Amino acid sequence: MSLRPGRTCKSLEKTAWARFSKRRPRKSFVKAMPHRNLNVYNMGDAKAKYEIQFDLMSAMDQQRRDNAIESGRQAANKFLEKIIPNEYYFKVRAYPHNVIRENKMIAGAGADRLQKGMRKAFGRPTTRGARMRKGQILFTIKTTKANRASVLEAFVRAKKKLGSDFSIVETQIPN
Repeated sequence: MSLRPGRTCKSLEKTAWARFSKRRPRKSFVKAMPHRNLNVYNMGDAKAKYEIQFDLMSAMDQQRRDNAIESGRQAANKFLEKIIPNEYYFKVRAYPHNVIRENKMIAGAGADRLQKGMRKAFGRPTTRGARMRKGQILFTIKTTKANRASVLEAFVRAKKKLGSDFSIVETQIPN
């Protein structure tokens, strides 16, 4: 079974389900936490001196699944590693803490006898998502001014994986 399209879990209208307790599992809203797809948050050289910072900022209130954030991270990081190795610092600034639930339905011939429809349709935890407000930063890349075009191209590649609801903000780093 494949993943549902990203538009099915993009809005923030549904209730956030993030309470998970290892010490008191009976108090948890989420009984079984889905595995994390996003495991790497810092890439590149963090100790070097950089001149310029680029932020990929959310242009609207939205929710993105962790596999979409991971694919955007991989697309940008692979491009930067190929073009400017060890001349940048890349940080993922949003953490996917919200548990996304799905009421899985079976489609096809004879499926009407196997499913219950919307009876007890609370759903099961399938994946995690990061809730972002307008103006919240998802990715940050620090580099030198000579690498400006490469970073902008990396963010364009990441935006293709995430959707077009993001904007790129450039700021100078004071020395």
